Amino acid sequence: MRTLVLGGIRSGKSRWAEEAIAGSLPPGEPVRYLAPGQVDETDAAWAERVARHRGRRPAHWATVETGEVAAQLRQSPHAPALVDDLGAWLTAVLDGNNAWDAGSPAEPVQEMIDDMLAAVAAFAAPLVLVSPEVGLTVVPATAAGRRFADELGGLNQRVAALCDRVVLVVAGQAVPIKPINPSAGI
Repeated sequence: MRTLVLGGIRSGKSRWAEEAIAGSLPPGEPVRYLAPGQVDETDAAWAERVARHRGRRPAHWATVETGEVAAQLRQSPHAPALVDDLGAWLTAVLDGNNAWDAGSPAEPVQEMIDDMLAAVAAFAAPLVLVSPEVGLTVVPATAAGRRFADELGGLNQRVAALCDRVVLVVAGQAVPIKPINPSAGI
């Protein structure tokens, strides 16, 4: 069972995703929380936000801070996982390939996206993926901002096609976009 959780900045999408996967599993079952975002210890406000996220997760969950989402999903395809969030992962992919301007080659970025999507498609355990929805996040009116919006929009569409359920979280409330069969799980 795969679920994509979309929403704007501070919409409650991460909390909703955490509650959804926890509620779908037997009590005490571990979850791998894959966090692809970079932690900048020099940014006190960001470090505090990351600490709040970590603090609300159950102690039996394992947090893996990594940009290697595909490799992590392949490493343990039978252990429930939550990826939060795909926007941070995509930012790292674009950074790592110097792909922020319109003239940069798209092939390496597309190869990494394809690889991550293949890992999602092959994942056998419950999986929840969190992503910012294009237009509900800050996107500057620059070439780099447009590139990010284009890539994120395409990524979200492709992930949604692989997922059994897609929800949009607004003000902490999940609105079903792609509902599931009630007997399927999360």
